[in-house]
Amino acid sequence: MSFYIGYVEIKGNLSLGPMAGVTDLPFRLLCKEKGVDMVCTEMVSAKGIRFNNRNTKELLTVSDIERPAAVQLFGSDPDILADAVKQIDHMNFDILDINMGCPVPKVVNNGEGSALMTNPGLVAEIVNKVSRATKKPVTVKIRKGFTKDNINSVEIAKIAEQNGATAVAVHARTRDQFYSGKADWDIIRQVKEALSIPVIGSGDVVTPYDAQNMLTQTGCDGIMIARGARGNPWIFEQIKAYLEHGIIKPKPEFEEVMDMMLRHCRLAIEYKSEYTGIREMRKHVAWYTSGFPGSAKLRDRISDIESIENLEAMLEEYQLNRGK
Repeated sequence: MSFYIGYVEIKGNLSLGPMAGVTDLPFRLLCKEKGVDMVCTEMVSAKGIRFNNRNTKELLTVSDIERPAAVQLFGSDPDILADAVKQIDHMNFDILDINMGCPVPKVVNNGEGSALMTNPGLVAEIVNKVSRATKKPVTVKIRKGFTKDNINSVEIAKIAEQNGATAVAVHARTRDQFYSGKADWDIIRQVKEALSIPVIGSGDVVTPYDAQNMLTQTGCDGIMIARGARGNPWIFEQIKAYLEHGIIKPKPEFEEVMDMMLRHCRLAIEYKSEYTGIREMRKHVAWYTSGFPGSAKLRDRISDIESIENLEAMLEEYQLNRGK
């Protein structure tokens, strides 16, 4: 089930989608351990790179353990994007991805992210200049369209391919939908049929059955999982077990989830300091514990966590009392 993005072999068909504030190095390492075949950084501002913003270095850090890895850039100025690529091209990543799918207002209002889909000419110029600025494979992440009245992912994907993109990822919702409503997998099929480069499908894959159905219905080369992996890095090994062996692996018991949370927390502290790591872990703890009996009370206390000792004590107390 492997495929190539340019010269980079992806030894499997599962990738971790970029999520701001989520897909940092600690989380990517855990997903890699649980079977993901390719990871992607949080999106990084091309302007931030060009002007040496101090926060971008952390976002660009990639470990050998997690490769193959993509760095995702966002921006709307072709020259600034190309310059940014030249500045980071020597760094430890394998693929350069251009964000044309982010729906967040502060990004869209700057003409970046999914707003680029309203300007096919600019898309062509960006992909062309970025592709010329690097020897690494360039990919593009798009949406179904900007609005329900402007469904143009096939057109944008073709333009990307014609200008040097080596793969396209399609989130099967419009920008107007954000993350609500049902993903339209048929648009992934249409893009796949229109291109000769690999197409990665994204949207509504939260179970092994979803993964199999997406592959069957769209013919896509790979599956990108983003929100489905929050608090659930096990999703990758579960999907692989089903696709490769027809096995449905059970959800992990709380003890295993607790161990993963604490390991995640230690990694976050190691890479970011205790102050930052603990605060960023709060949202992850909410995701990890979702669905367990009585966990709502635990999540109500998450904001009180100030140290890994606090977290460990809180989880042990919950474990002792759950089911009572």
